[in-house]
Formats: sequence, C-alpha cells, structure tokens
Amino acid sequence: MSLRVDEQIERADGRVELREDVVLDDPALFNEDLAPTQIAKRTWSTYTYAALWISMAHCIPTYMLASGLISAGMNWWQALLTILVGNTIVLLPILANSHPGTKYGIPFPVFARASYGVFGANIPAVMRALVACGWFGINCWIGGLALQTFFKSLWSGWPALLGPMTDPASSWAFGGHYPTEWISFALFWGLNILIVFRGMDIVRRFENIAAPYVLVMTALLVAWAIWRAHGLGAVMRDDGKFHTFGEFWPVFVPSVTAMIGFWSTLSLNMPDFTRFGRSQKEQAVGQVVALPTTMTVFALMGIVITSASAEIYGKPIWDPVELVGMFPSRILVAVSMFTVVVATLGVNIAANVVSPANDFANLKPGKISFKTGGLITGIVGAMMLPWKLIADPNGYIFKWLLGYSGGLGSIAGVLVADYWFVRRKRLRLGDLYRRKGVYDYGGAGFNGAAIGATLFGCALAWVGLVVKPLAVLYDYAWFVGAGGAGALYAVLMLPERARQMNDADVTSSKL
Repeated sequence: MSLRVDEQIERADGRVELREDVVLDDPALFNEDLAPTQIAKRTWSTYTYAALWISMAHCIPTYMLASGLISAGMNWWQALLTILVGNTIVLLPILANSHPGTKYGIPFPVFARASYGVFGANIPAVMRALVACGWFGINCWIGGLALQTFFKSLWSGWPALLGPMTDPASSWAFGGHYPTEWISFALFWGLNILIVFRGMDIVRRFENIAAPYVLVMTALLVAWAIWRAHGLGAVMRDDGKFHTFGEFWPVFVPSVTAMIGFWSTLSLNMPDFTRFGRSQKEQAVGQVVALPTTMTVFALMGIVITSASAEIYGKPIWDPVELVGMFPSRILVAVSMFTVVVATLGVNIAANVVSPANDFANLKPGKISFKTGGLITGIVGAMMLPWKLIADPNGYIFKWLLGYSGGLGSIAGVLVADYWFVRRKRLRLGDLYRRKGVYDYGGAGFNGAAIGATLFGCALAWVGLVVKPLAVLYDYAWFVGAGGAGALYAVLMLPERARQMNDADVTSSKL
C-alpha cells in the first residue's frame, strides 16, 4: 500500500493540508462540510477562541451551576473552588484534542476515524451528538422561558392567552406549563436553527459580539443587586454544612467530576472549532485564558446576585429568568431578557449545534449536510424533554452531568492515547476520507481495540450504579472512564505504535 505521504503538505508552523490535485469523493466519508479546512481559510485568532469560551460560559446553566453545589451543603467559596478545579482539569483533554484540529484542519468525527476506523467513528460521534442534543434542548427551554418573560413584560395577559396552566398531575411529560410556554420554546428553537442555516461564519461573528455584551450586562446586574441589598446577602455569609476536610471530600469528588462533565462534550469536539485556527499558540492561549476564569467568575456573579436577591425579595432566587421577571420596570425586563436570549443563543449554537451537526453528517456525508445535521439536532433535543432534565438542580448535577461524563471520558481517553501515544501526532490526512486507506482496520472500517476500550471504560465508570460497593468508581466517573479506556487502548495498540515508529524511521532515512 502506498504511503501517500507526498499528497499532504506540512507548513513551517506544523499545520498540514492536502495538495490541490488530491481528489476525495467517497460520499460515504466525504462532503464539503467535513473536508479539511484549507490553510488560507484558517483565520480564527486568540480573541476568537477567547470570545468563543466567554460566550459559551456566559449561560444560564453556568449561572445556576453553584446552586446545586450550595444546595448539597457547600458554602459559596467551596462551590467556586469546585467549579475552578473541574474546569482546570477538563482544560487538559480539551487542549490535547484541539491540537489535531489546528494541525490538520479536520472536525471531530473525522479525527475520530484515526482511532475508531473510518466507519467506527460513528460510534463516538453519535454518543457525543446525543449528549449535545440534550444540552441543545435544555438551552432552548431556558431561552424559551426568557422569551416568555419578555412577552409577559409587554403584555401581562400573555401567559394565559391560550388557556390556564395545565395540571402537573395531568401529564408527567407536559403538565404544569402554560400553552404559551410551548410557543416561546418553539420560537427560540427556530431562532437557533435559523442561525445554524447561515453557516459557521455567522456563528463566529455572533460569538465575537455576544461575549463582551453578556459580560457587561451581567456585571451591571451584579452592581444593581449589591446596591439594592445593601451588601452581599445571606448566601455569601452562610458557612455551609462541611467544616472539615473529611466532611467536604465525599461531596467534592463527585461534584468535581460533574464539573468536568459540564464541558466533557467540548473536550471531544474542539477540533470542530480549532480546525479554523491560525496557529496552535493562538487557539491554546485563547482557551487557557478564557475557560476556567470565565466559568468561575460567571458562577461567582450568579452567587452574588442570588445572595442579594434573598435580601431584596425575602428568598434566594437562583433562576435569573425568574429573578428578572420580578423587576417592576418593563424596559429593564426587556433589556435583561434580551441579554438572556443572546447568552443562551451563544452557548447553544457553539456548544450544542456545531458538533452534533457534524456528527450526524458523518453518518451519511453524501446525504446529510451540516445544515441537515443541525435540524436533526434540534428535533432530537426537543424530544428529550429538556424541561425535565433541568427541573431538579441535584439531579442535573449528580445524575445528568455525572452520568454522561463517564461515557465521554472513555472516548476522550481513546482519542488522546491514539493521537499522542500511538501515532505521536502523525496522521495521513487523505486516508481519513478513504474506505481503503490505513484507517480501514482490516477492511471493515472498525477498530475493535478502540470500541472495546470504550466499552471497558464505560463499564468501569458506570458499574458503581448497580454494584454498591463500587459506588466510588461512579463518583470518579470521568477519571475512571478516561483512564481505563485510554490505558487499555494504549496496550492493545502497542503493535501499531511500533509500526508507526518503524515507518517514521524509514521515512527519515529516505529523507
């Protein structure tokens, strides 16, 4: 088999692209949305990546993240420490999987073909896509509530326009909501899909504008809350339930794992964004500067505002949409709800549409485009009943986030081990789009080692749910999944690593 090393060009800065005369036309593996990004079109700067993360972190789930931790017994600084530690740890796999995107200009599902096989990559892609669909639905529901509050500020009779709130007991899935809430949800859902249909350049422009706008508006809300409450409020004075390390640690560990789960989705699919990067340095610096700091600062803003709300309204109000709805000024409500809509759109499009759109397109590139993949994401996300996923803060953190972190951690372990240990950052770009290339793994296009390692990691991470003596493994779900899958994959692929090193030595001797 020809090595085809002459079909790709490596620039002085390490970035790689295919020669112009290389033809990739297999509809089962290629379309223009999945094609390697040409170096001339890789224009995203440090600010772009910083703005991307700031925009994604400035969302209602981040604002409310501390609520579940504080309700579990933490005080405000323990909750912030947990958020900071979790987001610093998850930055490591994010940066590790960002590198191939910038170097080769490929999105996540194409990158996964190197380790899972050209067709086996659909397994991690669909696993990632389904989680993103759940997040897409959650953020659409939050954005819909913001629109509902906005419409109510314009006309107090809006909520009951189509009838009264339904009895919660009448339907487990849909009870307890006004009919107009579903209209607001549908409108926000449609706005997301409309932007996706405009393409990635619109996404980049929107994120660049949304990031500073949301930060400034939230800072103003913090200042207003402290002024109205004449201080920081009761939540900031609460000592919490954990006064010793022994009391704090059993809650801290699963909470950190859940914080990792919050962005474990992006730890897989950052190549969807870094494929547009001008350099490795710019994408890395932008992410390192923005992710942990923004998550921690925005969560702190949420704590301060909520603590002040307890002084202003007699009870702590963690949901900012509910809080803003209590403002007496219609203009203030309208401006605040517009900010919530912008913030929610920013995170939803970047974090929860771009990746699954590519993932679904990877299933049938000849039939499913990026736009069609985005539409599928929206439909599946609505079908996952997002209003139920986010209804309980404890369930949101300790079931939803903690649970899926084990599965996505297993995939991350395989990807990192394959790219950095087995292949040592060397990929054959054209063969990622060929069914008879080096990533066909015997002809079927499935790498049994990667699939087996992923299943092993998932089993380790989730076994604690059913075997109580092993419950501690579930508390460390992401770590267990990533470590177990990555270690097993590295062992199973030792012969391939040796072959890769031999090929590198042969190529070097010829040069």
